[in-house]
Amino acid sequence: MHERTLRKRTLPLLMSAAAFSLTIGTLGYTSVAAQAPAAAAQAPAAGRGAQQAAVIDLTGTWVSVVTEDWRWRMVTPPKGDVSSLPINAEGRRVADTWDPAKDTAEGNACRSYGAAALMRVPGRLRFSWQDENTLKMEADAGTQTRLFRFGDVQPPAGTGDAGWQGFSTAIFEPAGARGFGIPAGGGGGRGGAAPAAPAAGAPAAGAPPAGAPPAAGAGGGRGGGRGAAPAGGGRGPGGGSMRVDTSRLKAGYLRKNGVPYSDRATMIEFFDRMTEPNGDVWFVVTTIVRDPVYINGDFITSTHFKREPNDSKFSPKPCVAS
Repeated sequence: MHERTLRKRTLPLLMSAAAFSLTIGTLGYTSVAAQAPAAAAQAPAAGRGAQQAAVIDLTGTWVSVVTEDWRWRMVTPPKGDVSSLPINAEGRRVADTWDPAKDTAEGNACRSYGAAALMRVPGRLRFSWQDENTLKMEADAGTQTRLFRFGDVQPPAGTGDAGWQGFSTAIFEPAGARGFGIPAGGGGGRGGAAPAAPAAGAPAAGAPPAGAPPAAGAGGGRGGGRGAAPAGGGRGPGGGSMRVDTSRLKAGYLRKNGVPYSDRATMIEFFDRMTEPNGDVWFVVTTIVRDPVYINGDFITSTHFKREPNDSKFSPKPCVAS
C-alpha cells in the first residue's frame, strides 16, 4: 500500500485528549502531506537553503508525552513479547534469543536506540540547523544524533550500514487544499483488532499504574493511536510538513526486548507541527517502517512531542541494553 494512503489512515491517531491531564480541544488542523506524492514537494528557490525555505519550524527542545503503548515504551517488555507488532516467524524466533548482557558485552547496547525505534524512546529531542541544508536532531536518550539532509545528497559509498541512525534525506512539503479533516476522538490503538471491552470494574489490559499518563483509546491501527489533538495552525511559514526517508540502517531492535529489524529496513517519516489555543506547541511524527526480513507489511506509529521553553531539562544518557 502506498505510504500516502497509509498516512491518510493513520494520522487521525494523533494525540491523547488526556496528555498529562491536559484538556485538549477538538482538532481543527488538516493533514498537509497525507495525499500528495513526494515529487510535489518544492525544492528551495535558487540561492535559498532549506533553513530559509522551511515550511515547518522544529527547532528547539521537545519532550515525548507517552499516553499510548505505555507498557511497551516506559518499561522493558518481557522477552518474547511481540504484542501489536507485525513480526513474522523469523522475527519471533530472533526475539526469543534476546540477551541484553551479550549486547552490552559486544558493544551493542544501543540496538533499541536506532532510527527505527528512537522516536518511541521516552526522552527529549533537540533540533537545530547544523548548516543551511542539514537539520540536526539530538536525543538525550542514548545520546543519539540524527541528521536530516536536504537537497541533492547521496548516501556514502559502499554497501554497508551508516550506523544506528542510518542515512536520512528530507524534503519540505507545502500545505495545500488537498488535506482531509481529522475528527476528534477515536484513534487507532496498539495494532491488530480492537480489544474487547473489559468487564465492569476491571482495569483495561496493559493499563499503566495509577498516576501514569493514561493510554489512548483502542482501535485498529498499528502503533500508538490517540484521541483528540490540539487545534491546528502553528506550522512554518505558509504551513507544511517535513518528510524524511531513511535507509542504510544498522540492524537493531524495534523495542528494547530484542524484537528485531534488519539492515534492509527502511523508514518514511512525516513531521507535522500544531499549536493549541493556549499556546502549547506540539509535533507529531508518523513513522512507517518496512523490513522484508522481519516485518509483515508496514509497521506504523504516530508519536507526539510537546515543545519546551528551553533545553534546561535536556540530559544526555548512555544507551542501556535492558
